[in-house]
Amino acid sequence: MAAGRTKTTFTLHPYSVDGDGHSYGAEAADALGVPHARVFKTLIAEVDGVFTVGVVPVSTTLNLKALASAVGGKKAAMADPARAEKITGYVRGGISPLGQRKRLRTVVDSSVTGLPSVFVSAGRRGLQMELAPRDLLSLTEAVTAPIGAV
Repeated sequence: MAAGRTKTTFTLHPYSVDGDGHSYGAEAADALGVPHARVFKTLIAEVDGVFTVGVVPVSTTLNLKALASAVGGKKAAMADPARAEKITGYVRGGISPLGQRKRLRTVVDSSVTGLPSVFVSAGRRGLQMELAPRDLLSLTEAVTAPIGAV
């Protein structure tokens, strides 16, 4: 695990997965009893043809225009789910911003900076990782920008 190799402090939170839902992040937040604003989902988009990671609270959706702007691009579109799985090495619903096959440029919603800790997928459905926002930003080499839309 990427965070473990760097001696980052984190806590793993397993939870039961209720079937094949499509709101994986909201399901995780509810199962763990954590506010949706503290559980972040990892989404893969293509900005001007370059795969880019957007990390936003599960209470929001990814604003593709804002994501493109955050990395100096013009146009963004969600990546095909099968392609996102292949590029990251994770399955949909378990894509983590950490430990991907190839480091992709990453943008985390700026709301992360006001939180005491944040939850992100630990690489599989049914497992979340809680860590400090500064550690998430450092480990992913992310920039922050207002990319979440309510």
